[in-house]
Amino acid sequence: VVRLQPPSTNHFLGTTHMGRDVFSQLVIGTRATLLVGIIAAFCVTLIGTSVGLISGYFGGWVDEIMMRVVDIAYSIPFVPFIIILVTLLEPSLWNIILGIVLLFWRSPTRVIRSQVLTLKTRPFVKAAKVAGAGDWRIIYTQIAPNILPLAFLYMTISVGWAVVTETSVSFLGLGDPLVISWGQMLNLAFLSGAVRHAWWWIVPPGISIILIVVAMFMIGEASEEYANPRLRL
Repeated sequence: VVRLQPPSTNHFLGTTHMGRDVFSQLVIGTRATLLVGIIAAFCVTLIGTSVGLISGYFGGWVDEIMMRVVDIAYSIPFVPFIIILVTLLEPSLWNIILGIVLLFWRSPTRVIRSQVLTLKTRPFVKAAKVAGAGDWRIIYTQIAPNILPLAFLYMTISVGWAVVTETSVSFLGLGDPLVISWGQMLNLAFLSGAVRHAWWWIVPPGISIILIVVAMFMIGEASEEYANPRLRL
């Protein structure tokens, strides 16, 4: 077995301590990492947008209750909560996604709620009420389309946060042991003691994590022009 071999023509990114090809693990690990990032970001955006719309539009006791729930969610440490949740359930990608969704919806909720508070006083909303449109119709046909760019902005940010979270949890050994991800690669390299000399095992997943987070940030920056038209000036 060709163990801990540096990059060569046979193995572009070298091999692990068990002779496995690092490049193959990097490619396969992309699926798990992006799966967590995209699904978690979609669920976070969907829940945060819905709660923000309902809370901002109805106001009163509905807004008060939802905002207190958001305050409670903000008081819970993010990564420690996910670590405890995954430990109590079982190490898997779906439990990591569940942990991210249960807490991270708090961020888009506050921003979208504040946007809805201004939109619901606009003339087109008052015109819809005069025309006889119900509350739910106004929320999802009149107000929701105006906050979609903002929701997409938070979705791109959430992808980066979800990727970093999955990597952190997997590096701590709480990821799915049957699924290769970038965090799992770093964890195996650390456990095998190859961190100090097998740079080809550490650098590729590390650079991949940085690139995807930077890419999501840049997509979010580009989409911010649509969320805030004043930036186009």
